[in-house]
Amino acid sequence: MGTERRKIEIMDTTLRDGEQTSGVSFVSHEKLMIARLLLEELRVDRIEVASARVSNGEFDGVKMICDWAARRDMLQKVEVLGFVDGKASVDWIRAAGCCVLNLLCKGSEKHCRQQLMKTPEAHIEDIKEVIAYADEMNIDVNLYLEDWSNGMKNSPEYIYTLMNALKDTSVKRFMLPDTLGILNPMEVATFVRDMVERYPDKHFDFHSHNDYDLAVSNAFAATLSGVKGLHTTINGLGERAGNAPLASVQAMLKDQLAIETNIEESRLNDVSRVVESYSGIIIPANKPIVGENVFTQVAGVHADGDNKSNLYCNDLLPERFGRKREYALGKTSGKANIRKNLEDLGLNLDEESMRKITERIIELGDKKELVTQEDLPYIISDVLKNRAVAEKVKLKSYFVTLAHRLRPMATLSIEIDGQLYEESSSGDGQYDAFVRALRKIYKVTLGRTFPMLINYAVTIPPGGRTDAFVQTVITWSYEGKVFRTRGLDADQTEAAIKATIKMLNLLEDY
Repeated sequence: MGTERRKIEIMDTTLRDGEQTSGVSFVSHEKLMIARLLLEELRVDRIEVASARVSNGEFDGVKMICDWAARRDMLQKVEVLGFVDGKASVDWIRAAGCCVLNLLCKGSEKHCRQQLMKTPEAHIEDIKEVIAYADEMNIDVNLYLEDWSNGMKNSPEYIYTLMNALKDTSVKRFMLPDTLGILNPMEVATFVRDMVERYPDKHFDFHSHNDYDLAVSNAFAATLSGVKGLHTTINGLGERAGNAPLASVQAMLKDQLAIETNIEESRLNDVSRVVESYSGIIIPANKPIVGENVFTQVAGVHADGDNKSNLYCNDLLPERFGRKREYALGKTSGKANIRKNLEDLGLNLDEESMRKITERIIELGDKKELVTQEDLPYIISDVLKNRAVAEKVKLKSYFVTLAHRLRPMATLSIEIDGQLYEESSSGDGQYDAFVRALRKIYKVTLGRTFPMLINYAVTIPPGGRTDAFVQTVITWSYEGKVFRTRGLDADQTEAAIKATIKMLNLLEDY
């Protein structure tokens, strides 16, 4: 047996099936950006970018992607879903500049007879007609067997009839979707193995849906049973419960099955964040690989174990995905977590100081307060009274206005190293006006660099009370370093201002 590892082809359908997520609609330039990231950054093998004949906007988006892909010799990697509709889908796809049709036919007898109101024989003839016309137009064809999972459960002979009639056509790939997400891994293994053994010279893709939270497990079973390609989406976007997430599938293939792909793992997290922003669908904090908290150790015993030969680490090392391991601060943290965070800040405390700091963090955790690494210097200063971080920047007073049809204004007075400064500015919002006034002081008056704000997130506790605290977490970039500060207040603008003043004090010791 050779040493060459088996390789799986990845087709990502974020721009087609992923866009069928409720409330998600990508505009043309967003589609192009995602397509570029998928093909150039993540290096997926193929992308499905749209459904034919949906709208003029969809046509423009496909044309834009195909023009871009053609200039980079990637046009064969761009695919569009089309239908058994004579020449219509083929003409639409060809006019858009695409050269690959993913033809959607009926993979279950029930769909064929009850949705199309046709006999299997008539449907097969219609499919052959489309394939023949695509051949004339130099359009490659892959074939989706829609509702294949129910077809294998309830009408396998129909599928065999379909395959026998089409196996000698020009179809390059037969794609097996669990359209309604009804299969479990044992069924997938049985059904896929049956297809592979009956048609060993055919290329089969598997397309899973996550209705029972089994999309990745089913992709695992399909891979073991001989498929040559898997379909994914970024962040698991897709109809209903979504599709198999690319990040999870990639980790599963590499770590659990020792199977190679072309995926560039280090770019998975960044691309996930771009799609999160464009789609408006927030990534759950505990989502494997790309979730905010998945590389955060909470229990103190875990941090202690990591200090002793990485006892609590697995093969999912954050560095693989362009991330780093973090250690949460809360009531279960313990001294080991705190030491890990202090090391990152370049701070070192004696045992007695560590005990006091740990007690304070546990106290805050019992009150459900969120403690971040950026809070540590302030907690140290408060507990030990040694001014570990001196409050060199003090906001003495500020005044912000908001009036109908007038730009918000802000006037502030701030003390920096004992010197008082005042400035005013307008902005697109109250906080924007405040920051613009601050920036004047730092950049114009003091000639100093002011950090760039790269993310601004606001959360409130469940319940929706109007007097609830607002937590504002701002992400900053300064001299190549990215860090976050947090403010908590009943007023959103005030919370953001507190986070900003905390940032300015951190920079004084930078």
